[in-house]
Amino acid sequence: MNTRQYILSETNWKAVKSGSYKVAILPWGATEPHNYHLPYAADIIESEYISKESARIAWERGGKVIVLPAIPFGVNTGQLDIKLTINMKPSTQFIVLHDIVDSLHRHGLNKLVILNSHGGNDFKQMIRELKPQFPKMFICQINWYQILEQAKYFEERDDHAGEMETSVLLNIAPDLVLPLSEAGAGKEKKFKLRGLRERLAWAPREWTKASEDTGVGNPKKASVEKGKQFLLDVTNRIADFFVELSAADINDLYEE
Repeated sequence: MNTRQYILSETNWKAVKSGSYKVAILPWGATEPHNYHLPYAADIIESEYISKESARIAWERGGKVIVLPAIPFGVNTGQLDIKLTINMKPSTQFIVLHDIVDSLHRHGLNKLVILNSHGGNDFKQMIRELKPQFPKMFICQINWYQILEQAKYFEERDDHAGEMETSVLLNIAPDLVLPLSEAGAGKEKKFKLRGLRERLAWAPREWTKASEDTGVGNPKKASVEKGKQFLLDVTNRIADFFVELSAADINDLYEE
């Protein structure tokens, strides 16, 4: 039986009982359309793969990490009119996150990384609210898609189901990706207000008004090769942080 002891859903009580874990990793995705060619579970698949692969690298470097089962639903209030998009309100996310943190806290596992794969999710304020309730816990979030500069790997910037995300899925779930000839152009209809276009102000997009195919970003130049290098660099960068956090004293995180 070849279980990966750093993945909770694959390991067992025999291993966990005697195991020593320092960092819990919580993949968090969403269930929503990704243009015509990518699966509804794209964000879930990405967050799980990147969590597990980064954890593997960290584990082999001595990092004491454990990957929790993924949360499959995200904030999709701007896509409620799109069939079978599943929305989880931020207030519901907070309750779910609170209970996970409470469980980890009771078990003495006091470091949690939320590995987020969905732009509609934002855990910063939740983390701020949880900190006074669990002062001995260190909680942070990673948005894996923001770690590296896309221009170093891809020709066109991707916001949702474009060149980057399609290249990633071509690597980790190729059987779920339709031929790129089936994909829409991913053209975004921008806000008319200059302040919103230039990000002076922010407001959520009404997705069916912002995109005809639910994509924002042209996927046509995506490739396995581009995605492979991007994933390699992303997972190594995250693994470095996992190893560092695993060894860190959360009571001594600041420079002199």
